Amino acid sequence: MKKIIFAIAFSSLIWTSKATTTTPVDSKKEEIEVNINLTDVKDDQVLVTVKAPKIKADVITYSLPKTVPGTYSVDDYGKYIADFKAYDSKGNLLTVSKTDDNTWSIKNAKSLIKITYLVNDTFDTEKGRGFGKDDVFSPAGTNIDANKNFMLNLHGFVGYFQDKKEMPYKVTITHPETLWGATSMIDKDSSKTVDLFEMPLYSELLENPIMYSKPDYTTFTVDNMDIQIAVYSPSGKVTAESITPEMKTVMTAQKTFLGKINSTKKYTVILYLSTMTPTDAKGFGALEHPTATTVVMPEMMPLDELVKQMKDVVSHEFFHIVTPLTIHSKEIQYFDYNAPKMSQHLWMYEGVTEYFANLFQINQGLIKEDEFYSRIAEKIESANTMNDTMPFTTMSANVLTEPYKDQYLNVYQKGALIGMCLDIQIRESSNGKRGILDLMHQLSNEYGVSKPFNDADLFAKITALTYPEVGDFLTKYVSGPTPIPYYEYLTKVGVTKVTKKTPEGIFLKGQVPYIAVNHENKEIFVAPNKELSIFYSTLDLKAGDIILAINDKAYSLDNIYDMITESQKWKENDPITIKIKRDGKEQVLKGTVKFPYIDTNGLEASDASKASLREAWMKG
Repeated sequence: MKKIIFAIAFSSLIWTSKATTTTPVDSKKEEIEVNINLTDVKDDQVLVTVKAPKIKADVITYSLPKTVPGTYSVDDYGKYIADFKAYDSKGNLLTVSKTDDNTWSIKNAKSLIKITYLVNDTFDTEKGRGFGKDDVFSPAGTNIDANKNFMLNLHGFVGYFQDKKEMPYKVTITHPETLWGATSMIDKDSSKTVDLFEMPLYSELLENPIMYSKPDYTTFTVDNMDIQIAVYSPSGKVTAESITPEMKTVMTAQKTFLGKINSTKKYTVILYLSTMTPTDAKGFGALEHPTATTVVMPEMMPLDELVKQMKDVVSHEFFHIVTPLTIHSKEIQYFDYNAPKMSQHLWMYEGVTEYFANLFQINQGLIKEDEFYSRIAEKIESANTMNDTMPFTTMSANVLTEPYKDQYLNVYQKGALIGMCLDIQIRESSNGKRGILDLMHQLSNEYGVSKPFNDADLFAKITALTYPEVGDFLTKYVSGPTPIPYYEYLTKVGVTKVTKKTPEGIFLKGQVPYIAVNHENKEIFVAPNKELSIFYSTLDLKAGDIILAINDKAYSLDNIYDMITESQKWKENDPITIKIKRDGKEQVLKGTVKFPYIDTNGLEASDASKASLREAWMKG
């Protein structure tokens, strides 16, 4: 999973990953039949009916997941279930007791024929930014908006009977004719109002999200992979066609970079755009699955910024095809949804994935060297703000509990830098002939989708496949408490640290906003109790001033993202006109743009003698 914070007082961005097993379907096996009714929605609830398999025990439990692989959080999807009932063949109610947030115990289970329950969606309950203490991360959540949109992350709708997760699932979904389901699963019912999906295992069913909405999708093929882009935009502002060209460019480059690792035949990108109203999603980012990525973003985001974010999000999520979807431990292969045991190797599942999401862009010519170095420098700065002595393997294995879960975001910073340092070390030890992608190819061949590794054995296996120096690095810096000397590793490829004058944001200083919003009238104003930068003092902008327009373009909460992204294009001494309201009176302020500058650590290639190794690192 990947989480990226996109700061403006009320919003954020975040993201995710997963793994699965594939087992042939035994045609003689009894199926668990599920019906999800999206047609008769009452009180914003969806009715689910589950036909029970033959039960030989007197008591059986039915559970929804406490957590799902890739989210690294406890979400208790059972809390969103209401009116749970169990019936025998005569329609009589059986005795049911709820044993915890996610589990129901059913007595006289030998006579159980079916269960029914109502599902409430998670989007309605998000109080914070979609990733607060009690919030389900939006791309892992559910939405019920009758006749408009249904976001079916199936772990929020379908559960499992005790010891029955290995049985095939047959899911029938009835839906309005005007809505179409975007998914990588194959609909085996030709009706316009009924979809039928069959999966061999509960785990595989959960890896296939479905979004029902008015049809808006594109399809294209990249290297024998069929790719589908589906979009739900409440206002129609964004279409699948408008984001597809960039997605095709990025995914083509990723397939080229990966080479033979990936064998996925169909891949679906589901994009849900939130209105950010009180009952809509607020946790922005993505959740990865073996053949799909579910993305949630704010609809108010300008199209060019949305496309930029989608490129980075989908890049990260798509690379999860390598790890953990192909290369993973037994903790992931045999995931326990209600008593999960976490793997030690988030540095690989999330860190190497995030590193690849950046490396492939320089490798395939999508970004220039300066941009690549800038991204690495930012990750070093961010990693240094986290706990740098907490062993990464310890954090990973205990990520669901404090104090480790507070360090989770470091998987995208230090985790990616671990991947970078390993890559550089392998390049140096092999005289540029091999890198970390080669190692992933070897691990993929050694293990693969259906053959997990033992957590405790991975470092020894990597060392055997590479060099002693790699094993020393893993022991000292990944399972040990020693901070990584990033700049020492970068000098191996001739890249050194430099100090640069960097302009700070106009409306945001890091994660601290200089502006605020009155949600009643949607007015943007200069935040009080802030030490304002030179931009404000030069123009005589003061705390409390309401910003009505900039350079003759009106702004409010509805297009605040436009204002922020436009400011990122401004240059020093550009002329600027700001229309404000101060003490109830409108006035126009004129002047030039002045940026506050700070010293930041940057990177640049400075050692020509390492040019060959550096070229192998970035382009090999």
